Amino acid sequence: MAKEVISGMESQSSLNKGTEFPAEENIHLPLEEIKDDAVMQDAEEFFDSELDTNKIQILPGASEDGTAASFRILQEDHTLGNALRYIIMKNPEVEFCGYSIPHPSEAAMNLRIQTYGEVTAVQALEKGLDDLMALCDVVEDSFRSVVETKDYSRTEP
Repeated sequence: MAKEVISGMESQSSLNKGTEFPAEENIHLPLEEIKDDAVMQDAEEFFDSELDTNKIQILPGASEDGTAASFRILQEDHTLGNALRYIIMKNPEVEFCGYSIPHPSEAAMNLRIQTYGEVTAVQALEKGLDDLMALCDVVEDSFRSVVETKDYSRTEP
């Protein structure tokens, strides 16, 4: 289940600079399709069927008891790395979590997790991915409710 979170993410770095966007009145968002649960379910089934079983790899050098391990997550960058590191560090059983991008031209992220011993690094990663997915669901639900009510006014804190 942990791999489902990152299977459908892609880099946003391919946006063209200097692209002119149409005037606001020409933008049409298919809100009916977004709100349609059947469409969302079809999308989830598509991504579930396209799971890459090699997306997350355990790198050599993991501790024998499983409390420390390094992972390589393919086709991901700082977008997932920083959010995942933050969420995993919120787990009180995790002693250390850090990530690195080995090289900018390499489409991979390395993640190191060390726990205090009550849970394994793999369990901490799975919990982190699940928690991040739950957080994204909350943000998405909040966004959708504002779009549905068309209440776009906000006051600054």
